[in-house]
Amino acid sequence: MKIALGTAQFGLAYGVANKTGQVDLNEMKAMLQFSAMNGIDTLDTAVAYGDAEIRLKEAGGQNFHIVTKLPPVPKGCVLVKQWVKEQVEKSLDRMGVDNLYGLLLHETHQLQGPISRPLFEALENLKYCGLVQKIGVSIYSPAELENLMKHFELDLVQAPFNLVDRRLHTSGWMQRLVDCGVEIHARSAFLQGLLLMDRDQIPQKFSHWNQLWDGWHNWQAEQNISAVQACLAFPMAFPQISRVVVGADSLQQLKQIIDASTNPWGKDFPDISTDTENLINPSMWRHL
Repeated sequence: MKIALGTAQFGLAYGVANKTGQVDLNEMKAMLQFSAMNGIDTLDTAVAYGDAEIRLKEAGGQNFHIVTKLPPVPKGCVLVKQWVKEQVEKSLDRMGVDNLYGLLLHETHQLQGPISRPLFEALENLKYCGLVQKIGVSIYSPAELENLMKHFELDLVQAPFNLVDRRLHTSGWMQRLVDCGVEIHARSAFLQGLLLMDRDQIPQKFSHWNQLWDGWHNWQAEQNISAVQACLAFPMAFPQISRVVVGADSLQQLKQIIDASTNPWGKDFPDISTDTENLINPSMWRHL
């Protein structure tokens, strides 16, 4: 199964289309059990996802490959390697696991500053000790890779990739990463749920892109395809992508996602792509 289950909703009320808030523990357990039954073997989490790591331990997340992300190294930290090791050991303890499948840096700019070398050496040491299988980065833009790939050997890169944000492919970085032996995990297939919302439910602050939304919803109607199926079929159609990280607010939504992911789309997709950072980068939405 190419789907990996994102866990932001397990620790936070996450996503622009989230109407139910944080997933409760019983629902989490049911979702993890259903995931395992349907071939999902990878969970994506982060220290920044509230109490997601702790709740994964309570819900049975130990039976999955786990990818987590380090918080940024605090300013003024002198013993970087020790700090990183302590953070990972705390994550392992919170989740009740002996090792991680992947450990990612979420703040890639820290690999360009004065702590870059000890920070990356810390990741390599964790890999050498067997606490982590793959080390890498979670990026917002493929442009971040230009400098990183010149100086560091990465095993795993997580990047946004969806019908609106196609930069990973159009920039050439998708194939370049594969050629370097880097595993790719694509996230934001639904653009934080924005691509799943009914046309009249899209928040007014996104009205600047009304032509894009009209094109997207008209295409769905013409093709008689659900938004979920189309959104998943797009990244899953690329053989270079190993996992498509998708979050869900409930077991019902997860079932819908898994069902949609097993129905490939053999036709063309609508051209609704853009490089406009204000839309494709959710961290910019608060400025709209």
